[in-house]
Amino acid sequence: MLNFLGKRLLATLPVLLVVAIAIFMIVRLTPGDPAAVIGGNSATSEDLDRIRVQLGLTKPLWTQFAIWGNGVLHGDLGFSFFLNKPVTELIGQRMEPTLSLAAGTLLLAVLIALPLGTLAAWRMGGWLDKAVMAFSVAGFSVPVFVVGYVLIYLLAMKLQWFPVQGYRRIADGVGPWLNQLVLPCLTLAITYVALLSRVTRAAVSEALTEDFIRTARAKGITELQVLMHHALRNAAVPVVTVIGVSAALLLGGVVVTETVYAIPGLGQLTVDAVLNRDFPVLQGVVLFFALVYVGVNLLVDISYLFLDPRIRY
Repeated sequence: MLNFLGKRLLATLPVLLVVAIAIFMIVRLTPGDPAAVIGGNSATSEDLDRIRVQLGLTKPLWTQFAIWGNGVLHGDLGFSFFLNKPVTELIGQRMEPTLSLAAGTLLLAVLIALPLGTLAAWRMGGWLDKAVMAFSVAGFSVPVFVVGYVLIYLLAMKLQWFPVQGYRRIADGVGPWLNQLVLPCLTLAITYVALLSRVTRAAVSEALTEDFIRTARAKGITELQVLMHHALRNAAVPVVTVIGVSAALLLGGVVVTETVYAIPGLGQLTVDAVLNRDFPVLQGVVLFFALVYVGVNLLVDISYLFLDPRIRY
């Protein structure tokens, strides 16, 4: 186990290095001048030149990358050009809303998708199976922002069950925090329920054709035990893989949902950084997302050791 963890951790270093170089070059070569955003419309060319010097934008790209990379190795992601605050502080302030949204969405998706996919596989070809497949197609087809606006209109404006926009921190109370998260989590969960239910259906239906399922039924085991303890358990590897990928993608894919619901999370911070050409913030957030993605994939690989004893590393 320790040998496997050591190898995987070492393998992440080149990935993070490539991500750091790629995002640095893409951000710096993208059209747009942070000095013009900071200086405003009334700034003269002399003012813009002075701002560029203060921000270090006049130095060669490799020098800028070396300075930024050295800071990253010491846990310093730099200062925001626009907000004049440490990037690590900004990420820390915006992390709770994004993690809350991602965790709530993933929990909701798993609780709905696993039973749906399992029942659809159990009743392959029946009305429930057809309904789940139709929902999967619809869930993939409808854009997230359309789902968000429909839910806002129906559940927030018409029925007035939930607030329209905003975010309440967990320190303000668990009740208000959950009440504020229901709509955005439901908006995001529809897509992931469609994905997870379809993968679960395929994996469980394949497991139900195996010999050990027939043996379990011949022993008189109830159908619920067959589904939960035999079929679903043996179909767990592909399902857990998709759940892990979904968890990583959720952190980087909340931009639209946070914008629709005005949630001050990392997605909204990314949008603001793009609009303001705030290079350090954009680089720091993308690097943070990459680190989370690598960490989630590492946890998924470790889970294989417990889910399938035949797997050896």
